[in-house]
Amino acid sequence: MRIVVTGALGHIGSGLIRRLPEFFSSAEIVLLDNLRTQRFASLFALPEQGRYRFVEADVVTDDLVPHFEGADAVVHLAAMTDAEASVAMREQVEHDNFTGTERVARACAETGPAMLFPSSTSVYGTQESRVDEDCSEEELQPQSPYAETKLREEDALRTMGESGGLRFVTCRFGTIVGASPGMRFHTAVNKFCWQAVMGQPLSVWRTALHQVRPYLDLQDAIGAIAFFLEKQLFDGRVYNVVTENLTIDAIASGIREHVPDLAVEMVDSPIMNQLSYEVACDRLIAAGFVCQGAIDDGIAETIELLRGAASGR
Repeated sequence: MRIVVTGALGHIGSGLIRRLPEFFSSAEIVLLDNLRTQRFASLFALPEQGRYRFVEADVVTDDLVPHFEGADAVVHLAAMTDAEASVAMREQVEHDNFTGTERVARACAETGPAMLFPSSTSVYGTQESRVDEDCSEEELQPQSPYAETKLREEDALRTMGESGGLRFVTCRFGTIVGASPGMRFHTAVNKFCWQAVMGQPLSVWRTALHQVRPYLDLQDAIGAIAFFLEKQLFDGRVYNVVTENLTIDAIASGIREHVPDLAVEMVDSPIMNQLSYEVACDRLIAAGFVCQGAIDDGIAETIELLRGAASGR
């Protein structure tokens, strides 16, 4: 088996590439990354049992066909992922994310591997208290350029699947929680853990404290990816992948278990999603995968790692 992972050195990718040999012991794993964020350390200390090959390439500009030929699947993780920052970078997000996904899909259709595309639960903007993949078009109200682009990418893959022979599956991931060599700290929980350990107040969007949002434990994300690869479940459908639906207040309480003197500071945000909703994963469960992680565990792991750095251990 040959698996290509684009964006292999990022938050999800750097964790995924370390565990893929557990699921597929004889697989060749091609790590494709443009190194724009210089996360070289994601390549350090890879498991000895893994059959790895690193390729420095950009999905937006480079010829992907030579790297995809002979592959069984492409896990497309390469993307700009900072939803809040995307408000000021709309054109760049549109160019990098949409163009990159479209080029990866076309290269997959040309060379034969199936494509796993991680979308985002941020494409939802529903008035309902609970939402699933069969929601109406009116309930897809993305609140940032990042999420808007994700929805357009989903539509592009659906079109290519219908007319261009692309085999794919779309996973709408909740906000990732959990430590990895390539993690960053712009997403909610990771940023909060950093602020707490560094003695800073949590900067919480003024409208968000009691709103329910979907979160995904990193190990659940990795397990779900491996599940789709193992089952070859590339049916062109959308699957929500969420560990827990929680309020920011609940997240803050989980962090306070480790940092008792935690303070919270309310801030304004250019993303003004004032809706509260849970994201259901019934379709994924029916397919045979159940998320088993815990967001509190991801918080504890992240704080422990940061605390070691902050204390000089």
